[in-house]
Amino acid sequence: METFRAGERVATGYLARPSTTSGKGVLVLHPWWGLNEFIKELCDRLAGEGFVAFAPDLYDGRTATTITQAEQLSSTLDFEATIPVVLGGVDYLRGQTAVPDTKIGVIGLSMGAAWTLWLATESRPDDVTAVVLFYGNWPGFSREKFAKTEAAFLGHFAANDPYEEPEGIEETRREIEEARREVTFHTYPETGHWFFESNRPDAYHQAAAALAWERTVTFLKNRLNR
Repeated sequence: METFRAGERVATGYLARPSTTSGKGVLVLHPWWGLNEFIKELCDRLAGEGFVAFAPDLYDGRTATTITQAEQLSSTLDFEATIPVVLGGVDYLRGQTAVPDTKIGVIGLSMGAAWTLWLATESRPDDVTAVVLFYGNWPGFSREKFAKTEAAFLGHFAANDPYEEPEGIEETRREIEEARREVTFHTYPETGHWFFESNRPDAYHQAAAALAWERTVTFLKNRLNR
């Protein structure tokens, strides 16, 4: 765990470095469970693939294990107060000596996916070149917003998801495409929300998670090494 400046306060986040002396940066924005062990392990896996991964803690150390707890945590998240944490996380990641002075990739899971879309279009379009969404969306983003970024987009969505409407996902994909940005959205059969998260036995789907991981690593390496 590391501390970093988030506006006028200090925030924390989890940093994972590759064994090599340098690596492209990937910001990881956690789901409504918080910065739990799965997210830390995800950062470690990214480091194992040669990336410098950093996950800012949007909940100040709080985590949830049940849906009820997660709903309570996410409902107390103040958008304006969280902005400096997300942006501070970007600055901290880009300030690491192991990260070349290039654009970064961003992975957002569920709640974090909405923040990822905001970051790549409304806030820091010049800093982000690769966006990965896991079963999260922000319907209503227009093609004009997506035209602000040069990033490419990869999405992993569940076939049976009560939290995301297929129409909203298709709307986002269409708006990105009509903004003439690279976009590939995958829908995984027989999966539900959180299928990628191995610490959610009620939802984890091993085969789909493995395929999504393979696609994510390939996408990040292709985009960040350009």
